[in-house]
Amino acid sequence: MKGLYCRAAASDAQPKFVIQEATLPEELGSHQVRVQVKACGLSPLDLKLLADVGIQRDLIPVGREVAGVVLQGRKYANTHVGPKVSFFQPEDKVVGILPLDSPCSGLCDAIDIDEHYLVQKPEKLSSVCAAASLRDGLCAYTALHTHARIAAGHTLLVMDGASSFGLMCIQLACYHGVKVLTTSHSPQDHTFLEQLRPSVARVIQVNNGSSDLLPLVLEETGGLGVDIVIDSGVRLQDEEEPEAMKLHPHKHDIISVLGVGGHWVTSHQDLQVSERQTSKLLLE
Repeated sequence: MKGLYCRAAASDAQPKFVIQEATLPEELGSHQVRVQVKACGLSPLDLKLLADVGIQRDLIPVGREVAGVVLQGRKYANTHVGPKVSFFQPEDKVVGILPLDSPCSGLCDAIDIDEHYLVQKPEKLSSVCAAASLRDGLCAYTALHTHARIAAGHTLLVMDGASSFGLMCIQLACYHGVKVLTTSHSPQDHTFLEQLRPSVARVIQVNNGSSDLLPLVLEETGGLGVDIVIDSGVRLQDEEEPEAMKLHPHKHDIISVLGVGGHWVTSHQDLQVSERQTSKLLLE
């Protein structure tokens, strides 16, 4: 069978993607299952993260979010599940994320994966929907519950709510009884967000920067600010910004809309705040 891999040598200006023959071992690990892949999500490769954790390969597997069916019989191996597998049986519909060090590409016909990286696929979701929503759904859950400790009655500001990640945050927050404010970057996004059900409290148009963000958020929250901000990137005021970054808010804007005891969950990889901004955060 064939799989998709990325060749990212130090001498290459751009990573190259290749279709490579892949084979699976005859015997499975103790806790492994063999899954026939029905759908696979294509997320960006974080080559820097792989290097930081010491994973260096000539070919990096592409596609980690998968949905499929646990195989039955002996089509690809002598056994369909490992001897110590306890959570799954053949023909179970599953969804999961391949670990960073997995040699398998999710874009293969079948993969070997540890049972602890899988869960049962919800019956109401198709394999395509499950695989496509897995990464952003998990990121949204981590941002809201693990980092922000969301609770009913909180007020949440989601930057760029029409993005896949932003939309997941909005839906999860509304499900938990949170008042949601969000921003849009175009008239089409604005209309889409206003038509969401359950509806958001307010959609704030941001065309170039966030000059109106602070007064509108304070108006909506009675001058108190929001309990949680989840951004999709921020502008660092001392850097030359590409055109796409001009839609992101400045760090100062984010800090200013936070209420006392608020949480800011950022997507910026190398965020740094000045001494003055740190003092303001400590006061809040």
